Amino acid sequence: MPSRCWSYPVLWRPALPILTAGTLGGRYTVRMETVAVPSPTRLPRFRRASEPPAFRLTDDDVLIVRHIARHRFLRSTHIAALIGRSLDRTNDRLAKLFHAGYLDRPRAQLDYYPTSGSAPIAYALADRGARLLADRYGLLFSNIEWSRKNREAGRPFIEHQLGVTDFHLALQLAARERPDLRVIHADELSAAFSAPPAQGRNAFSLKAKVSQRGLTRERSVVPDLVFGLALPNASRRYFMVEIDRGTMPVVRRNPSQTSFEQKMRAYLSAYGSRQHEQRFGWQSFRVLVVTTDDHRTRSMMEALRTLRVPHSPAASLFLFATAEQLRTSDPLAHAWRDGTGRDVHLI
Repeated sequence: MPSRCWSYPVLWRPALPILTAGTLGGRYTVRMETVAVPSPTRLPRFRRASEPPAFRLTDDDVLIVRHIARHRFLRSTHIAALIGRSLDRTNDRLAKLFHAGYLDRPRAQLDYYPTSGSAPIAYALADRGARLLADRYGLLFSNIEWSRKNREAGRPFIEHQLGVTDFHLALQLAARERPDLRVIHADELSAAFSAPPAQGRNAFSLKAKVSQRGLTRERSVVPDLVFGLALPNASRRYFMVEIDRGTMPVVRRNPSQTSFEQKMRAYLSAYGSRQHEQRFGWQSFRVLVVTTDDHRTRSMMEALRTLRVPHSPAASLFLFATAEQLRTSDPLAHAWRDGTGRDVHLI
């Protein structure tokens, strides 16, 4: 039998040995022969395929898009935990949603790969995804150019937002284990405001006059995350969150320069002027600070104890924990340390 070989216009896997049989001079012979086996075409990772795979949009897909819209950036591992699916199934749906244009994979995360190797891909809302949510739920977005914003997002910004997401997701998963407790998200809180925020202004931004060294300046602060907890006794507690990655000095000699001390002073001054009552209708709130390590926590607490702001709760306004501590203890069960050194639980 003559030897035959087939060729395919695709990528090749290593040739695999097979056995062929024939006769030679009246004798039955077996010899080794190789046939090239084609491998399936792999979709590009950070650009959309020219011919995206066909798929049917499901309600679960729409839920994925809505989760990403709420959090700004989510890793595939975050999404799998939120929707309760295996990571493999989640990755399959995310790939289809990306290549269909509903989601983006910000290219700035490519910086991870030379140093950290492969990492879970981060996703963001794309323009088509925003239109989907607007058509399906009537959601209105102040930002109508999501894809452009995603292209412009740098690695430090994405890393910070993913840190916020890590905390927010841990909070939601912890609340799922407590059926008598409910997390109140920022959109629900802002919907209850008597007056909407000014155009272009974050709904929870605080602005206060800060007096320091004989000078009075106006300072503003925008929390990374805001949420409430509805407790079994029908009471509510409100929290603003600061995710600190150690990039800002804790204290500066020049008060006109940014520092975490100036941020804490702004929170205290806003509380002292009762902005949370006037604008949000809250009787009180606390500021949760997630820091990088114990040394930085101590530096912040030392700076905080020197601040004197009238009508504010002083150091007890702030509760501290490190990101490492919250990896092994959920935010609701963890014993946070307030600025005076006391242990405090959120519930």
